Amino acid sequence: MNKLHILVVEDGQSQREMLREFLARQGHVVAEAENGHTAINQVLKGHFDLLLLDYKMPKMDGMKVLKEVKSINPEIDVVMMTAYGTIEIAVDAMKAGAFDYLTKPIELDELNILIDRIAERQSLIRENEILRQELKDKGITTDRIIYNSPKMENLINMTGRIASSRATVLIEGESGTGKELLARLIHNLSPRSGKPMIAVNCGALPESLLESELFGHEKGAFTGAGTRRTGRFEEADGGTIFLDEVGELSLPVQVKLLRFLQEHEFQRLGGNRTIHSDVRIISATNQNLETKMKEGSFRDDLFYRINVVVMFIPPLRERKEDIPPLIKHFIHHFSVENRKDIEGLSSEAKDLLLKYDYPGNVRELENIIERAVVISRGPVVTVADLPFREVPTFPEEGRKNLKESLDTLERQQIQEAMEEADHHQTKAAAILGISERMLRYKLKKYGLKQNEASG
Repeated sequence: MNKLHILVVEDGQSQREMLREFLARQGHVVAEAENGHTAINQVLKGHFDLLLLDYKMPKMDGMKVLKEVKSINPEIDVVMMTAYGTIEIAVDAMKAGAFDYLTKPIELDELNILIDRIAERQSLIRENEILRQELKDKGITTDRIIYNSPKMENLINMTGRIASSRATVLIEGESGTGKELLARLIHNLSPRSGKPMIAVNCGALPESLLESELFGHEKGAFTGAGTRRTGRFEEADGGTIFLDEVGELSLPVQVKLLRFLQEHEFQRLGGNRTIHSDVRIISATNQNLETKMKEGSFRDDLFYRINVVVMFIPPLRERKEDIPPLIKHFIHHFSVENRKDIEGLSSEAKDLLLKYDYPGNVRELENIIERAVVISRGPVVTVADLPFREVPTFPEEGRKNLKESLDTLERQQIQEAMEEADHHQTKAAAILGISERMLRYKLKKYGLKQNEASG
C-alpha cells in the first residue's frame, strides 16, 4: 500500500489521537488539527494527500473547511466524518468535492479500505501525469482522447506501459469508441513514432483488393494491374500497421498475415520475390473473434498471434463520466470550425445528453454535438437542437416528470447491478461507480434488499 500524508481534523482530542496512532501504525505520515482554522493553515504550509475532516466543529464547520481546502488545492482528497448527520449532509459534502464520508464511531477496517482506494487512485493519477509528461517531451499530445473516467485512466496508463514493446496489440470495443485514436497513441509513444503509422480498414475492401492493398502487386498480377504497386507493409517499414475490423479478413489473407507475423516477410501479389519489413501490427475489432474461430472463419493460430496484448475500450454508456468533457470539447471544436460562439448547453439539453446511452458511442455524441452547433440559433444549445426531444418514458408506470423518471431508472440500474454482482454490495458499488455507503443509502431509499454481503 502506498503511504499517504494525512491531516486529521477533529476537535475531540481522544478521537484525534486514536486516529493519528492508528494511521501512523499503518505507515502513513500523520498530522493533526483541532479546528478548521488550524487545518487551513497547515494545508497552506505543507503537503497532504488526504484530510480526514470532522463535520461538526466549533466556529468553522467541516463543510466550510472542505470548500476552503479545495480552493487551495483541489487535488487533496477529503473524507468527511460525522456522527450527527443525515445522508443529506454526506451528499452535500460529496457534491462540494469530498471523496467519501464515514460515520462515527469510525470503523477502522472500513477506514483502511477507503484509504487503500484513495492511495491507488492517487498512484494512478501520478503515473498518468508521468506518461503525459513523456508524451509532451516527445511533442505528442493526448488531447484528442478526452476522458475523465477511471476506466479510461487505466487504459491510458496501460498504453504507456506497452507502447515501447514490439508486442502485437488487439484493441477491442464497439464501433465509435475510438480504437484508432488509441492505436495512434500507442504508435506515437513508441520508438517507431518517427516512422509511418498506416491504417487499413479490412472491412471496406473486397478480398482481392485488400490483399493488394496490404502486400502490393506486380504488373499484370490481375486484370487492370497495369503497374507494380507497393503495399502498405512496405510503406510502413519501421513503423506500425493498424488493421481495423481485422475480423473481416478472408482466410487466404489471414494466411499471408500469419506468415508475416512469423517471419516478417511476404511476397507481392503475382510476384515471387520475398520482401522483408519491420512492422508492428495493431489490430482492432468490434466482433467476438473467439466466436469466429469456433465458426471456422478466423484462424486460431492468427488469433493467438495478434492478441499478445489485449486492450478493451468500454462503451460510452459504461463510462458516463467522460460525457461532460467530451461535450465541452466537441462544442468548442465545432464552434471554431463553424465560426459560431456557442457557450454551452441548457440544463434540459444536458440532462438528455447525460441520460442517453449512445449506441454509436463517442462518434455518435460527436455527430449529435456537430449537428446541434450547426443548427443552434443562439449561444446555448437547447433541446430543440438535439435529434431527440424528451427523456425516455416508462409507459408501464404512467407518465412521470423528469425526477421520477430518473429515480425509476436509477432504481432499475441498482437492482441490475446487485443481480450482476450476486447481491455483493462491494462489487455492485464498483459496477455502479459509487461508494458502498452511497449504495446502502440508495438500497434503503428504493426499498431494495440491503442485508447482502459486503467487503
